Amino acid sequence: MCGRYALTLPPDAMRRLFDYPEQPNFPPRWNIAPTQPVPIIRRHSDTRPHVAVVRWGLVPQWAREVSGKPLINARGETVAEKPAFRAAFQRRRCLIPADGFYEWKTTTTGLKQPYLIRRRDRGMMAFAGIWERWHAADGSQLESCCIVTTQANAPLSAVHHRMPVILHEAGWDTWMDRSHRRMAEALALIAPAPDDLLDITAISHRINSVANDDETVQAPAGPQTTVTQAETPKTPTAQMTLF
Repeated sequence: MCGRYALTLPPDAMRRLFDYPEQPNFPPRWNIAPTQPVPIIRRHSDTRPHVAVVRWGLVPQWAREVSGKPLINARGETVAEKPAFRAAFQRRRCLIPADGFYEWKTTTTGLKQPYLIRRRDRGMMAFAGIWERWHAADGSQLESCCIVTTQANAPLSAVHHRMPVILHEAGWDTWMDRSHRRMAEALALIAPAPDDLLDITAISHRINSVANDDETVQAPAGPQTTVTQAETPKTPTAQMTLF
């Protein structure tokens, strides 16, 4: 799974990369957690990419209420079949930009060592995502998303058995296409990243707390690092807006 990630690329640089018309205003984030607002890149009827800020933790259209346990990941093997994800996969696929993500490995002592996973060239990653629009009984709306995952590649499998689907730029258009005609092509994009794409670094346990959201959470692990168990995210620590 993917339960935390980072997005620190300046908004102007991200806008140039994904070529959307909006001018987003959001801060660098080193420790994004479930239920927090995150930017996604998606297509509308004009076929051009657009950026939106949505809740990380998908709420299906048919849900009666927002569940306490957010659906932050969707297994790529079943995303086209599971009722919670099927409609979103068919019509509402998106890119979720990131420049790093985190996984935890249980050590021989039973404690969890966090790891930072980034591209070796430190470039941007576009996770395969899906998004949904949920209508509450009072007429309000909530847009939400989740990350599509797949089996880990060989290097990452030493830390965790799953990983986000990281889309090559050549597949962005296919993934964001809103028609049923390219569903088979989209499914074909769900695969582990190449073994030589990423590097993996053991980092400080400061990442365990969602209250810590600065560059120090990515500091390499050291002998004086305090070991703590990962904490469950509760409330957002930053807001993202569009203007």
